[in-house]
Amino acid sequence: MPAAPTPDTLAAFEAAKGFMPAHEGLALYAAAVEAGGLGLPLLEVGTYCGRSTVLLADAARRAGVTALTVDHHRGSEEQQPGWEYHDPETVDPELGVMDTLPTFRRTLNRAGLEEHVVALVGRSPQVAAVWNSPVGLVFIDGGHTDEHANADYEGWAPHVTDGGLLVIHDVFPDPADEFTGQAPYRVYLRALASGAFAEVSVTDSLRVLRRTGTGI
Repeated sequence: MPAAPTPDTLAAFEAAKGFMPAHEGLALYAAAVEAGGLGLPLLEVGTYCGRSTVLLADAARRAGVTALTVDHHRGSEEQQPGWEYHDPETVDPELGVMDTLPTFRRTLNRAGLEEHVVALVGRSPQVAAVWNSPVGLVFIDGGHTDEHANADYEGWAPHVTDGGLLVIHDVFPDPADEFTGQAPYRVYLRALASGAFAEVSVTDSLRVLRRTGTGI
């Protein structure tokens, strides 16, 4: 039976702002618990308000490792004013731009998981360029353009250790979902075609892959 988060963690996940449905969250949690057994950090690209971070943090606590989460906290394309996924509550009233960092910190505090998470505040390619340590899991859930999705993959997939997991969210094969999930889908296909990763599981738009070879 797959590992499950504590009731308190699940409640914190469901109360947090974000878009991941519970069944995909449970699949992410199970993957994170498995990867945590490698004794290496679990890394997320795309924090937003910390909904999925709560699950990674609980899995990291369980394994005795650290969860890392990367985001500039200014929102991705579809979260900007005038777009479908914009939330006015995430706008900094003084600067007039999105700032999800305070909400993220409140999410972690309410979940009692702050000490298990390191927030890396910056743009994914810039952070990846100075990162040089292996990780047990990379969860790609950032921008949904080809530019951003490929940059996240190229920046972070090389750090997945042998036997570690690459998890990709919002994988939508239907061309009708060009804006919401085709770029992650193309990254998913790229990972499989590389020969470096093999598919482990599919839970709706969540794909879990394992590193089985070198490269990306």
